[in-house]
Amino acid sequence: MNMNRLLPLLAVLTLSGCATSETTYLNNGEQGLSIDCSGEANSWATCYEKADASCAGTGYRIVGTDGTPQPKESDKTLGVDVGNYKNRSVVVVCK
Repeated sequence: MNMNRLLPLLAVLTLSGCATSETTYLNNGEQGLSIDCSGEANSWATCYEKADASCAGTGYRIVGTDGTPQPKESDKTLGVDVGNYKNRSVVVVCK
């Protein structure tokens, strides 16, 4: 394969992220899902899309969220948040 075609493909694969989920149990014994959508290529929307898909379209209730706060404009380099790893996680309970 031509190297000029391979490099863009590798870049896309590297930047594409995916959210992961695992079963968790809340303090009250209720079963929920802990969804991790950390990284530069993901967003909070990725977390909520994964929650919707994991709950098979029945809906979900957000129990908690945790994540890296949005930087102030003055902290960005040329208007872009460079070099900060984004931590994002959400715990949901399917309806």
